[in-house]
Amino acid sequence: MALAARILRNLPLLLLSPLLIGVPAAALYLLDLFWKIFGRARLTAPEKPDTRKASVVIPNWNGRDLLAKYIPPLIEAMGDNEIIVVDNGSTDGSARFLAETFPSVRVLALPDNLGFGGGSNHGFAHASNDIVVLLNSDMRVAPDFLAPLLEGFADPSVFAVSCQIFFSDPAKLREETGLTQAWWENGGLRVRHRIDERVKTAFPCFYGGGGSCAFDRRKFLELGGFDELLAPFYLEDTDLGYMAWKRGWKVLYEPRSHVWHEHRGTIGKKFSPAYIDSVLKKNFLLFCWKNIHSPARLFEHFFFSLAGAWLSVVFGESFERPNPRALWRAFVQLPGALKSRWRACGLAAIDDTEAFKRPMPGYFLDRFAKLPARVKKPSVLLLSPYPVCPPVHGGGVFIYQTICELVKHADVHLVILLDEEWQEQAHEELTVLCASTSYLVRLEGRPRGFGSLTPFAVREFANDDLRWAIHRTVLLHQVDVVQLDYTNMAQYAEDYRQIVNVLFEHDVYFQSIGRSLAGGAWLKRPAAAYEYLRALRYELTVLPKMDRIQMCSAANAAYLAEFAPSLVPKMQPGLRAGIDTARYEFAADGREPDTLLFLGSFRHIPNREALEWFVSHVWPLIVAKRPSVRLVIIGSDPPPRHSLPEIGHIEMIGFVDDVRDALRRYAVFVCPILTGSGVRVKLLEAFAAGIPVVSTTVGAEGFADGVYLRADEPSAFAAHVSTLLDDADLARDLASKARAHVVEDWDMAAITKKLAESFVDAVAEKRGGK
Repeated sequence: MALAARILRNLPLLLLSPLLIGVPAAALYLLDLFWKIFGRARLTAPEKPDTRKASVVIPNWNGRDLLAKYIPPLIEAMGDNEIIVVDNGSTDGSARFLAETFPSVRVLALPDNLGFGGGSNHGFAHASNDIVVLLNSDMRVAPDFLAPLLEGFADPSVFAVSCQIFFSDPAKLREETGLTQAWWENGGLRVRHRIDERVKTAFPCFYGGGGSCAFDRRKFLELGGFDELLAPFYLEDTDLGYMAWKRGWKVLYEPRSHVWHEHRGTIGKKFSPAYIDSVLKKNFLLFCWKNIHSPARLFEHFFFSLAGAWLSVVFGESFERPNPRALWRAFVQLPGALKSRWRACGLAAIDDTEAFKRPMPGYFLDRFAKLPARVKKPSVLLLSPYPVCPPVHGGGVFIYQTICELVKHADVHLVILLDEEWQEQAHEELTVLCASTSYLVRLEGRPRGFGSLTPFAVREFANDDLRWAIHRTVLLHQVDVVQLDYTNMAQYAEDYRQIVNVLFEHDVYFQSIGRSLAGGAWLKRPAAAYEYLRALRYELTVLPKMDRIQMCSAANAAYLAEFAPSLVPKMQPGLRAGIDTARYEFAADGREPDTLLFLGSFRHIPNREALEWFVSHVWPLIVAKRPSVRLVIIGSDPPPRHSLPEIGHIEMIGFVDDVRDALRRYAVFVCPILTGSGVRVKLLEAFAAGIPVVSTTVGAEGFADGVYLRADEPSAFAAHVSTLLDDADLARDLASKARAHVVEDWDMAAITKKLAESFVDAVAEKRGGK
């Protein structure tokens, strides 16, 4: 019934919707063509404003009670600076009240209500100072709010500086803070306010809130002020902020300037929520019609707008999509939108893509700062998608030991995803070691998405809050190198011009999936094949964005080069895969006889598959020959004991804090890995500790021959295990060669020193210092 009612209510506009979209689309594309032929941009160099004085402008409409409450603290904070109240045709005696009660306040009484934008523009036109602070009538200011705002205009390219906003009711959710962010998604603008206690000084933001922001008056007037196209309210400030960024200017957020907002103190009292929502939907459309000049983005906008209008009727209203009424209301204003678009074209110095990038903190540093061409001690951000302490999986070992060595050569800033909040305490050692740390509890990724071309392992880690944390760290700590670990983190490589993107391929992702295809159940193969194609597409698309690609081994690099020869100059095998060999006591003798050790985190699918293959096909052959043999299984998230066969002596230990005792204790290390890619940390640790190894070819990928016994068939694998259990001299000789190999070629201290040197070289190469 609700669906039928929505369809009947919207039927006329639904039938007209192709016209409501098609006519504006044709008109905008035609205008852009005329602009390319006849348009002229007249851009002037910015002038530095006089920051010794400021004017405050307050648009008012029937807000006498709010003025009585908030003007006194404003007068105290402003001293001898100018205060202007623009009275928008109020009927509550606001103008007379101000003249009688606050004679120092300059009142500009208008006969009619020009709305927030019109009233503000009138105040800017009559202000006496270069800096104008625009405040809502329901805004209370801190006594010292003005000075931090004025400081921001020391840079002549700054257009606006926004206050930090609190709510009068501290228990109320802070829907606005002043730290604004915006992005382009599904053909439309998305905006939000962030709460970030780590931001303590001036910081880029997308726009300055119209009722709590200081503006450079000359720049404000050059952009045309608040556009009447967006009357009666909302998005005027967003529109102006975006225009400022496209003009090549900056918009800042100043957290030291505090104001308190009685949210919707006037608008919320005078207009219904439904009317306010309808204005917002209409203005989001008009924002795009005025400001989005990229043909591709514009096409995307019209496609999603038409689809969104239909979806709103079928499934109900959503803030993120228009409805048919919004299309109609925007269509009626098409002539005004064309006029505003023509003006906006003449004021744009950069394109839409760049304008959306520059307000993001990392891009802000990259685009506006002159970073040194050469650095002696680089500032490195290291991103890990998994907890590092304790290092319960191979990748964790690589990351942990790299950090421990890298802090000797670089300022290291960590951004680490945790599974649970309590895990942060386990990382206290790294918090002390590193220059800064940010821990985020595992964030919700994007949904799987039917038909998506992005691999699930990538979508799982796609999160806007994580991207923000990375960008914030880059700016706050002047990061030179962004070190991304694991292929799924490659999505956070940005289009930097001065900052280096480095990815450590713990494995070649599509190779790892491809290997699983051969041995997987046939029912699962279609899904695995689809994931393989997605992984191949993703990896070969994202890797060219990197300045350096660290490979586990030369074998991995050679495999990747077969698919992407152009990446060879960027590949760096041997700079991340290693261990601190000094931490492992070499013990070739004194081991428990007839014992085997299987080690690995069972969150990693190849380890689960390896154990299943070993206990099903190899273990029975070993037990048949040596009934007394014992298999010890160590690793986090182990399978239940009852899932393993009741053959021989199998001891399931599970997670241990330190694997070194087990590596010293047992007689033979088995590595029956069949799938996956990269270098196995477990083998590096086994080699360093002196336990002889039997491995499959895949398991020992990247290592020299002669330091382990290799077998890929069950009978051969079982035979090699028995040989090492029988022949102590062979086991000792093999272990000694393996120890020498790992010390010479895989020691983390030596590797990480080379890693730091590679960072310095990459920075110099990117910034022209080499």
